[in-house]
Amino acid sequence: MKDKTQPGDVLKYCPKCGSEQFLYDGSKAFKCGACGFHFFVNSACAVAAIMVNERGEILLTRRAFEPNAGMLDLPGGFVDPMETVENSLIREVKEELNLDILSFQFLASFPNQYVFSGYTVYTIDLGFVCKVRGFENMHAQDDISAFEFIHPSAIPFEEISSDSIRNIIKSYLETIAIQ
Repeated sequence: MKDKTQPGDVLKYCPKCGSEQFLYDGSKAFKCGACGFHFFVNSACAVAAIMVNERGEILLTRRAFEPNAGMLDLPGGFVDPMETVENSLIREVKEELNLDILSFQFLASFPNQYVFSGYTVYTIDLGFVCKVRGFENMHAQDDISAFEFIHPSAIPFEEISSDSIRNIIKSYLETIAIQ
């Protein structure tokens, strides 16, 4: 069955003039034949935080909503318009877990795509290793339903919500194995 969530299958009308002459080039751009409006399908930016407790276990969350409700994830989310990546990371971790980030270091980025509201959203997910003030006031809120600390050797990678998050975790594990 053909995936009907790709931009060329979903976006049919020019957002500027409403014309049906909104033509997709098949890869990343639309152009309206009526008004000339040019629209690019770009990646949205998202952040993901890797946090580790004193036993070396990685903090993973459970997604409360679709896409992939109930699956494991890293704390994080989309960067808002006109927000820095750094501020987004701090905001998302506070919103989801009530944790205060003390420091962070960029780890890696990976492309991703997922379907939301019947539309494929392309993202670039940026992973950060974060240190927090402490985990004692942590609680699940916002768009996560639960959290758990999992030893790196016991991570059920088949339960991770997306390839990009799986790759960020694997990149972290490769990085700490080198040290």
